[in-house]
Amino acid sequence: MTLATPPHLAVPARTVHRFVEVDDVAVFYRESQPERPDAPVVLLLHGFPSASHQFRRLIDTLGRRDRLIAPDYPGFGHTRTPGGFGYSFDRLADVVEGFIERLGLTRFAMYLFDFGAPIGFRLALRHPERVAGLIVQNGNAYVEGLSEAAREFTALTPDTPGAEQAVLDLFTVDATRAQYESGTTDPELVAPEGWLLDQHFLDLPGRKRAQRALAFDYQSNIAAYPGWQAWLREHRPPTLITWGSRDPFFPEPGALAYLSDLPDAELHLFDTGHFALEDHLPEIAPLIDSFLTRTWG
Repeated sequence: MTLATPPHLAVPARTVHRFVEVDDVAVFYRESQPERPDAPVVLLLHGFPSASHQFRRLIDTLGRRDRLIAPDYPGFGHTRTPGGFGYSFDRLADVVEGFIERLGLTRFAMYLFDFGAPIGFRLALRHPERVAGLIVQNGNAYVEGLSEAAREFTALTPDTPGAEQAVLDLFTVDATRAQYESGTTDPELVAPEGWLLDQHFLDLPGRKRAQRALAFDYQSNIAAYPGWQAWLREHRPPTLITWGSRDPFFPEPGALAYLSDLPDAELHLFDTGHFALEDHLPEIAPLIDSFLTRTWG
């Protein structure tokens, strides 16, 4: 017997969890099963030190109306890479591009968060026709959006005295927890499973080597900022910006800077830190739903 759902209960999405092979990389991903075949498609691009699990509550909330797809990058989450894989942001974008093609995605909005921004903008420059819109959450594309601490960290090279230890310090459980809780006004709203699961994956064999390589490659993203900004000015994608204004790495000016190239973007600032979905999902999810309803067509 099937019981009717009481009207006051929100029904979470049905979500599948799969692997797909891309150039010898077993890419893990989560995909919601929306109620209609023509539902908007959103590619959810996660950040450091996280993986697709950071979107699980958003997928539960919006996945019945929208097709939400969240892959784990090489070096993150459940994705498995072959020995000798060379980690760089270009290579991560290559694998995500292959993932998109394996799934047959031809048009989608992109959720750009943290590392998701440099990966997403690389994809946008390669295939602008695929991008139906952008949802930007603490995904930086401007030097104005780098805090002093971020500028110092991203300037490190393997030859900088003390750089190796500075990078390794970022992979500790205290640092991982701080990324979730710093800037939040109420840390009790941040579930510990998120940063504990991130730390589990960081501690797997080979993962710190991968993250070290990406840390020293971050300068390639800053060098690419002008090209990304030019792409925004040329294509003017519909854009929703939801930003934790107390992010210690990517502070509020990074959100405001988008308006110089996208004056019609919808901007919302939240009094929280880097992982804004952790404590502001009830406010952010309706904004995304409204944005997709208005722009998908």
